[in-house]
Amino acid sequence: MRLPARASAAALSAATALALATACGMLPDDAPDATAPYARLTTPEVVNKALAATRAAKSVRMTVEAASPEGPVEAFVATGIRGECTVTLSMGAAGTMELVRTGGTVRTRSDAAMLRSASTAPAENLAGHWVSPTAADRHAELAERYCDRETFLGSLAPKTGTARKGPTAAPGSGTPALTVTGGSRDGKWTADIATEGRPFLLRLRLPRGGTGGGTAPVTVEFSEFDKPFRASRPKT
Repeated sequence: MRLPARASAAALSAATALALATACGMLPDDAPDATAPYARLTTPEVVNKALAATRAAKSVRMTVEAASPEGPVEAFVATGIRGECTVTLSMGAAGTMELVRTGGTVRTRSDAAMLRSASTAPAENLAGHWVSPTAADRHAELAERYCDRETFLGSLAPKTGTARKGPTAAPGSGTPALTVTGGSRDGKWTADIATEGRPFLLRLRLPRGGTGGGTAPVTVEFSEFDKPFRASRPKT
């Protein structure tokens, strides 16, 4: 049966408009993400799925890059879901610190530069020795804060509603990933989410968050999910 000419023209016009909208990126922002394996999920749902998977990982390693008034900040973190953690924290001219948290006990070992920048204690007496950090040790406080992956995931969670799909690529880890972006009053954020295996968050860049929740951008790379990890309490 033939459609009336008017109906046929209207259908053709609608199809043409839809094609043009798709080509020009004019579809609604919450349209389903067409990138496998997330074809039936909106982009905010993909980000929430990544947050849930990353939170649930039995262990994860994180490489954190940020900034502070004392120079660039770099931290290598290994953490288990039960709170065990190791951190190597470098803060430019301020020096380097190692932190181990196990069984609820925290120990740190710093070089002389870090000790001098953190306190007035004679650096030569404590450098290279494992000690219990004091409440006033701001570097130890930062290092331990990095032990908690929620420090970063919790900063992303309120922003998922702004997520928009970007390109697919294989970041530094080599795992194929979907890049999503979003914005907040602080600026633009970017996240890479694995498209193979579990939807882990592989890389996150927040417009602010540096040291002590500062105004400098912070980048976190997540890796080695669920790999065996155990922190051993150092001998003092």
